[in-house]
Amino acid sequence: MLKKERMKELNEEIRKCERCKLYATRKNAVVGEGNLDAKLMLIAQAPGEKEDETGKMFVGPSGKILDELLEIAGLKREEVYMTNLIKCFLPNYRKPKEGEISACSYFLDKEIEIVNPEILVPLGYFATRYIFQKYNVNSPPIYGKLIWTGEIKIYPLEHPSTLLYDDSKREILEEHYRKLGIFKNNCKWMCCCPIVRYYKEGKLDRRWIELYCRGDWESCTRYQMEERGEYHEDCMLPDGRIVRELCED
Repeated sequence: MLKKERMKELNEEIRKCERCKLYATRKNAVVGEGNLDAKLMLIAQAPGEKEDETGKMFVGPSGKILDELLEIAGLKREEVYMTNLIKCFLPNYRKPKEGEISACSYFLDKEIEIVNPEILVPLGYFATRYIFQKYNVNSPPIYGKLIWTGEIKIYPLEHPSTLLYDDSKREILEEHYRKLGIFKNNCKWMCCCPIVRYYKEGKLDRRWIELYCRGDWESCTRYQMEERGEYHEDCMLPDGRIVRELCED
């Protein structure tokens, strides 16, 4: 079955859902939106009042901030897939209960399976906690740090609504969200980078490729030196360390 058909069936199931008591207080169960072939999947906590009224993602105050942050990244909504951990409005904007997360995460798991993104971008504490638990990530979440689980990449971010309450965090959020634009494309030097060759030869773990060549290549020491026209040895890792064994036959 095609992605579009599978998602349509899932969204119909979400709209009719009565898996927890939130169905009794919602106006609309809000389904995900965006590109079903997206490289990036943004996962927020739950819809707000405006989203509950319209049945649409990010149409309230947080949505305006999200649009600003995506613009900084050089991205449009149509290029990503957006969804929520909880599909129904949480009365009085309270925190989600464990039973609600357990019931509703079934739908998120199905969305991840259908879209099959390269990078999951959980927004805020509860979405990040769930994604970390799902993929057995034991380290504490650090916003703005790309993680490779061995299966998928995760890039936790603070929710755009953070700036509604604390504009002093704008600079750091803008920098963290800007990285989403970096992830849009692979490193332009990937075709001729020794790191890729060493990986194919079995000398390096895949995480170097996922975290740098296909991830945050802007932070790669090799990339930075290449851009400045500075000499760097083939056996230099993306983090700047020299491993002589790599150059040995």
